[in-house]
Amino acid sequence: MIKPPQNATSEILDNLSSAVIVLDQALNVQWLNAVGEALLQLSARQAIGESLLSVAPGLAVLNAAIAHAQDQGASYAEREIRVALSGERTVTLDCAVTPLPGGRLLLELEHIDRHLRISRENRMIAQNAAIRELVRGLAHEIKNPLGGLRGAAQLLESELGREELQEYTRIIINEADRLRALVDGLLGPESRLEKQPTNVHEILERVRHLAVAEAPEGVVIRRDYDPSLPPLPAAGDQLIQALLNIVRNALQALDGEGEILLRTRSQRRFTIGNRQHRLVLRIDIVDNGPGIPLALQDRIFYPMVTGRPEGTGIGLPIAQNLVDRHGGLIECNSEPGHTLFTVWLPLEETDE
Repeated sequence: MIKPPQNATSEILDNLSSAVIVLDQALNVQWLNAVGEALLQLSARQAIGESLLSVAPGLAVLNAAIAHAQDQGASYAEREIRVALSGERTVTLDCAVTPLPGGRLLLELEHIDRHLRISRENRMIAQNAAIRELVRGLAHEIKNPLGGLRGAAQLLESELGREELQEYTRIIINEADRLRALVDGLLGPESRLEKQPTNVHEILERVRHLAVAEAPEGVVIRRDYDPSLPPLPAAGDQLIQALLNIVRNALQALDGEGEILLRTRSQRRFTIGNRQHRLVLRIDIVDNGPGIPLALQDRIFYPMVTGRPEGTGIGLPIAQNLVDRHGGLIECNSEPGHTLFTVWLPLEETDE
């Protein structure tokens, strides 16, 4: 069998989607491919001859896998390992360690954050669709008796001559109206979106002014806008409502003191659900509050889920519904001192 030339092997390895690193017996780097250079953010020339942990201290989490492969003399794999790399980056990797002749080791590292994100988004989109259908069914069952209840209260009020008794019927009518408005809010607008080319920064400035008017003195709202962004096809009023709901959620989380950041960026070739877009808008709403409890993080976009006793639990579901109608998605990552809501919106026209 004819072996391919060495440069041909390197070319093949450089075109793999996984990072490939070869270590000697002392766990010094002997070789790495182009994807490995991108993952570690340094060149092969800088890495070769250096110990693995000196070029990437975060890969110490692989020590047990490396020891297992060396002891057993066989390949060993671990899935979804969180690794802290240079520049405060944390990535999720699938890792395989394979012993080679001469005591060397082959590391294969596959960056799976994008796959996990797409899988998470697909679950979220499916959950949102199921929730909307459930709410629509419940809304019909709730609104019909509410209409009857309100009508009966109005008739009763007209029959009651005493003002103090009519006060009770007005409470019934007001509460019926409140519940109807709550259900209508969960359903969202029924009309088709009328999208127009929209300056997203005008939208955000409107949201910021409203939030500043509501914010206590101890809360600062900062901006970090990308002025090069193209117009966004959007229904401006609905987008204002969606973003305002998220900002109000951040204001309530800060409890009178802290900072909120509004940031815009663009990203090329980005997938939302199963659809890849040439260019998308990213809106980040960041606060430095206490964070969302871990038990709530997977359910914050469900109706009636809230971490506050006085909360209604409909602001974020309404925001997600409005963004979904624009072909976008809202994601959330939270830990104490840093909560990030990211709104992804296509910058090209999509069907509603």
